[in-house]
Amino acid sequence: MKLARAIHFDESDQRVFHSPAQTGEWCVSGGFEFSNWSEADLSGKARQAFANGWFGLETSGRVTFVAVTDITEAELAVLIDLLAQHFVTYYGAPSVEAARPVASDELTHMVDLCDDHTANTLLTVSRELTPSGVREAFRVIEPQDAGLDQLAIHGSVDEY
Repeated sequence: MKLARAIHFDESDQRVFHSPAQTGEWCVSGGFEFSNWSEADLSGKARQAFANGWFGLETSGRVTFVAVTDITEAELAVLIDLLAQHFVTYYGAPSVEAARPVASDELTHMVDLCDDHTANTLLTVSRELTPSGVREAFRVIEPQDAGLDQLAIHGSVDEY
């Protein structure tokens, strides 16, 4: 089974998101946050989070890129409870028990999205407001084979 973790290539997420996710934390699309938004809500860093931010489960922060990786059933169970608690704390769900099926559905959707991809595949999300609500689209960036000559620093030890 697979899920996605936040990945950063530079510091841009620190500047574009109000609350950036931490590198390595588990992520879901997080479109639920925008379910009752309108065009009036889309400005500045909130617009950036809406437009292409994945939701970090530990920090509730946003990230531009996620990388597919393996997850265990035990780890997934912990994340379901974590997201259910988020729904209680921030969205008024009556209890973790009541929120757990919704949290489970959200994580199952992300597992389904990730399961067809190899490890280290990158994913991006883009969103738009439509008359029927928020529409999400996902882009897949397959890992590229890198040759040793692309990564190695060539030289002689004697030169240093």
